[in-house]
Amino acid sequence: MTRKLLLFLCLALLLGLSESFAQSVQVKGTVTDDSDLPVPGVSILVKGTNQGTVTDIDGNYQLNVANAQSVLVFSFLGFKNQEITVGNQDQIDVKLQSEMSDLGEVVVVGYGTQKKSDLTGAVATIGGRDLANRRTANVSQALQGQVSGVMVTRNNSAPGSSANIRIRGITTIGDSNPLIIMDGVPVNSIDHINPNDIENISVLKDAASASIYGSRAAAGVILVTTKRAKKGELSLNYNFEYGTEVPTRIPEYVDVTRYMGMVNELRWNDNGNDGNEYPLYPQDMVDNYMDLNASNPDLYPNTDWVGLILKKSAPRQRHSLDISGGTDAIRTKASFVYDKFDALYEGRTFERFTARVNTDGNITDKLGFTADVFLRREILNQPSMDPIYMMNISAPVYAAEWQDGRVAEGKTGANIYGQLKYGGTRQNWENQVGGRLGLNYEITEGLKISAIASPNFGFDKGKNFQKKVSYTAWDDPTVTLGNLQWANSTYLSEARNDNQQLTTQLLLNYDKVFGKHTLNVLAGNESFQSFNENLSASRDQFLLDNYPYLNLGPLEFRGNSGSAYENAYNSWFGRFSYNYDNKYFLQGNLRYDASSRFASDYRWGSFPSFSAGWVLSEEDFLKGHEAISFLKLRGSYGTLGNERIGNYPYQSTIGFSNVLFHQGSNVVSSQSSAQWQYAIPNISWEKTSSYNIGVDANFLNYRLRVSGEYFNKTTSDMLLPLEIPDYIGFDNPDQNTGQMNTKGWELDLGWADDINELGYSISFNISDFKSVMGDLGGIQFLGSQVRKEGSEFDEWYGYVSQGLFQTQEEVDNSPVMNANVKPGDVKYLDISGPNGEPDGKISPEYDRTLLGGSMPRFMYGGNIQLDFRNFDFGLVIQGIGKQNSRLSGLMVEPLVENWGSIPQIIDNNYWSTYNSAAENENVGYPRLSRNSQSNNYAMSDYWMINGAYFRLKNISLGYTLPTSIAERLGMQNIRVYGNATDLLTIDNYPQGWDPEVSVTGYPITSSFLMGVSVQF
Repeated sequence: MTRKLLLFLCLALLLGLSESFAQSVQVKGTVTDDSDLPVPGVSILVKGTNQGTVTDIDGNYQLNVANAQSVLVFSFLGFKNQEITVGNQDQIDVKLQSEMSDLGEVVVVGYGTQKKSDLTGAVATIGGRDLANRRTANVSQALQGQVSGVMVTRNNSAPGSSANIRIRGITTIGDSNPLIIMDGVPVNSIDHINPNDIENISVLKDAASASIYGSRAAAGVILVTTKRAKKGELSLNYNFEYGTEVPTRIPEYVDVTRYMGMVNELRWNDNGNDGNEYPLYPQDMVDNYMDLNASNPDLYPNTDWVGLILKKSAPRQRHSLDISGGTDAIRTKASFVYDKFDALYEGRTFERFTARVNTDGNITDKLGFTADVFLRREILNQPSMDPIYMMNISAPVYAAEWQDGRVAEGKTGANIYGQLKYGGTRQNWENQVGGRLGLNYEITEGLKISAIASPNFGFDKGKNFQKKVSYTAWDDPTVTLGNLQWANSTYLSEARNDNQQLTTQLLLNYDKVFGKHTLNVLAGNESFQSFNENLSASRDQFLLDNYPYLNLGPLEFRGNSGSAYENAYNSWFGRFSYNYDNKYFLQGNLRYDASSRFASDYRWGSFPSFSAGWVLSEEDFLKGHEAISFLKLRGSYGTLGNERIGNYPYQSTIGFSNVLFHQGSNVVSSQSSAQWQYAIPNISWEKTSSYNIGVDANFLNYRLRVSGEYFNKTTSDMLLPLEIPDYIGFDNPDQNTGQMNTKGWELDLGWADDINELGYSISFNISDFKSVMGDLGGIQFLGSQVRKEGSEFDEWYGYVSQGLFQTQEEVDNSPVMNANVKPGDVKYLDISGPNGEPDGKISPEYDRTLLGGSMPRFMYGGNIQLDFRNFDFGLVIQGIGKQNSRLSGLMVEPLVENWGSIPQIIDNNYWSTYNSAAENENVGYPRLSRNSQSNNYAMSDYWMINGAYFRLKNISLGYTLPTSIAERLGMQNIRVYGNATDLLTIDNYPQGWDPEVSVTGYPITSSFLMGVSVQF
């Protein structure tokens, strides 16, 4: 009886389930926005139940509902909710109507995506269009001023050059470059990615957002997502732009006669101001030099070195082509971009070709794949040496070229024009091929597993062909006086570098909505392997200089070398995200990393983080408030790691070299080997812990946006090379020691609205940080800077000045640095001595002190966008509010290297015996002297200025032809545009010097270009 009852109950249950399944309805579809773009992350809930799902990255969803009467509720922040009854439909596509908010945007985070409104960490985003509109050669330069807390610095605009990126200041004394992730996989440089290929960029700034990347994320993470094809898309786009680069500023130097007069005064000063006021150039020569030059320009040169070498402008061009096509089964986007940039001097060009093919497809309803391939080839051609420094230093009294075109001697062989023209070339080729293959399988609704493999191969080579250049007498071409100083023989060296990396990932992701509860769980493993091999060869004493190949060089002058290294890591990681009713958010991350750079007992490090958010605007006391559209508080704490040091610091590595031995009268070569660095077996992770407090707010129907951050991060167990006694015989080893603390804040403001046909937006960001050194186990002196406990990172270190000495009596009654100090030299404060009290002399041991940090402060950027009918306009500003900058070298120093040119800004503004006492009290520069150079140009606050600047960074104007005209030409869209970069700068720097340029480097340039974009 019992068995029959049990059988009856089972049959009833099966029948009930069968009836339930018979009534169940499967619904699928795609959710798009006003622009027909898919919207991932949309919540789809069966009304009155806890049953629901979310759309995937392509906006697709699939859901089983109870019956045809079920009502689906589509909701996504920034869009209006929609309710649809299923009825007899099995395909329900929905177009959401947007509100004026970007909080519904999906933001790429570590190994996944989140809605912007759901973020609990400090994450900033930049759209690909905003980057492309800057029209820069490299992505790093396009980021300048775009994101609060991201410091982008450059010191030149040379073709092929990059900018340095720092996220929230300095994290470590070593490598502070952020980790760059492209489509989920690490890459070596953000400038290896073409700006045209970028869909968007996410910057992970705090530990909560970055700790999922653990060991390599201490300096922050930049996530780059490339463009992909969309379903139903079929298009071909071509873009062409042509422009020119011109220097923002060029320093000026005194003319030839003034040069001779000032050199005479300098030599006279250093001769004790004796009776000969014209010790080098006779007065008759100075007074009549231009007439002498006109009669014999070879014997009496007047050389404009800058005009000879530097061109007025340099052209640039870009061609880009992309093709997109997509169906339900497969979607492919291919892009091809060619760039060419010429330089401001002959012999330097930069060419880059990039190709990318991104493919997504569906094998079954549950199994999908991605297959990406990319190629990059860069060619950098340069003369045998960079001419900028020598161009600026060369004085006009030295000839560059004789009148018949022969190479002149310059300053006894220092003729940079001759070297540039005839001295050979340097060439570098970088070739990179890589890809990414991924499989995604939906195990069950909301649960997905992904497997990814990404290989990357590099094949680089370089060639340096340095030629001997002879110069002859001005009046006799048969008399060779010598060779230009940079090469006494013709020399060729070549190098090859082969490198390969392989990244593999296995990810398990669970994403589910249970009524008011939203849960996301991520677990994964990542491994990385890298191998590099280098080979170099050279030959010297070439007899012919028109055949740059090694087999032409003599065998007895050959050289070669080779090396290899490898490193790897393995990681386990996970993330747990939960929110209740879109009001209360919690997230935890954990990464467990192992690095081959540490011994097995010290190899593993764990990096956890926690964050939380509270959306106050969803609470009853604020909900529905007219002024407050959105208000969220968030906070985070976490730890990050760093292991960027040599590959084998824990091992006693052996270095090999060739040494020479004397065997009687013969010299023979033999191989030697030795341990060169002291091994530290227990060296391990450098760790950075940080906390972040943030607020995000939108007001007035999302038109006004405000976001603020405060952060505090501390790096401990810093990897530093500590001093060991010289008698041990090893180089200083890296050790875990030292601390550094960085505090800072960020503020972002934005306003966006429409006035009839005019759409406009205004945004502004500003941020600041300060890095202070903890106990470093000692003091690091860096010339004019220092690192020690209590100092700022790379703080200026020097003397405190007290103006210029005005009389000999003042010199006699004051402490001085040396016996060469005279009236007109810089006067310094006697701070201390051996006994802790002023000792009556100026010495580097006791009288140097901290002079302030060298890093930029109060970095800011702003953006204005206007759209009116078919016109679009953009304006970008960027700058820094404060920086302790030092004037040095070519900016302010006369006769550099004891023969160089003299800056124009010094003339009539230096202390001089020829001035009156009143005039000397108001000058800005010390007397002309080489004897007092060590005193006058020592690091001191005399040469410090506020390096703040404001720059009009970019202006763009575009016009899109009416659709009717484009269609008549057989096209979908035609846009023409103009763009100008680095137009105006306001700063305190000396005339002729850009605030960002290196004292000895290639100029910062402004660019002006026109372009046309066509879509078929």
